[in-house]
Amino acid sequence: MEAQPIVSIIIPVYNAVATLPRCIDSLFAQTYQQFELIFVDDCSTDNSSMIIEHYVEKNINNNSSIRIKNVNHVKNRGVAAARNSGLEQATGEYIYYVDADDRIEPNAIECLVNEATCTDADIVGCEWYLSFNNNERYMRQPDFSDRQQALKLIMCGVIRWNLWLFMTRRSLYQTKEIRFIEGMNMGEDLMVMVKLFICAGKVSKLNVPLYHYEQSNSNSLTKIYSQEHILQVTANVGEVEKSLSDAKMTSLLDPYLFFLKLNIKLPLLITDEVVSYNRWLKLFPESNAYVMRNKQLSLRTRLLQWMAVKKHFTVIKLYYRYIFRLVYGVVYK
Repeated sequence: MEAQPIVSIIIPVYNAVATLPRCIDSLFAQTYQQFELIFVDDCSTDNSSMIIEHYVEKNINNNSSIRIKNVNHVKNRGVAAARNSGLEQATGEYIYYVDADDRIEPNAIECLVNEATCTDADIVGCEWYLSFNNNERYMRQPDFSDRQQALKLIMCGVIRWNLWLFMTRRSLYQTKEIRFIEGMNMGEDLMVMVKLFICAGKVSKLNVPLYHYEQSNSNSLTKIYSQEHILQVTANVGEVEKSLSDAKMTSLLDPYLFFLKLNIKLPLLITDEVVSYNRWLKLFPESNAYVMRNKQLSLRTRLLQWMAVKKHFTVIKLYYRYIFRLVYGVVYK
């Protein structure tokens, strides 16, 4: 009987004491047990390391087949470095990521492995739940049949590029030496997922929600970009552009790269801070001419971007306060 493939599940950890037990419990509850857990504690200042050690001991006492590797950074280096440390320890045929404040369905790894082995796919995607304290929403992802279609959908902003939405064959990381840029912790998942899709062969997607992206409140939907975040995003988007150019995927450079840039800076408009609106205008200014052209986006989003180009900041502020905050504040309580 052919041996089942091992999956390396990488969990970066930093001060996650409140959510880590729930996350690890969901991993231990998996119906598919041929995996290794790689915890990378990025110099937490709380008791996260003690929680991990507790589960390591529990795993040993239960004679579990699950392998656990515990990596500890001696200083805080950021999530990009933590992911790289996890990759260096990985031995599985496939790589999957779980964030320490999230959880996965009990059959998540089984579903992903079955799809990968049945289709011989290098990358398998799935759908997810946006989870709040009292409810959650099933978030569907568009289907894709090949790498180019997947990249177009990602760059148009209709497929999320989060690492936890995809299980990937580890050989893609190895043969192409794909790694995260240490210190560039905003947009690092976008950069790596684009590189992985560029060099993938077969790709596949499951129309099943397997991941719970946990948000404690509706305010978590608002992402604040500091100037440092903008520098990090710019570096990762620059790496995306270089990778597409090197791969001679020129059809994705125009218009899709500009659509991506508009999508990347959209959070700067989901606020009532005028300073963020001005940052939106200055970040990737070459993309502003492409506002309204991405028909994959909702008309509402395109109009929001158009208002930013026209500097109708009062309207944007009203939209955020009375539409975004009111509607999403009620729906996602």
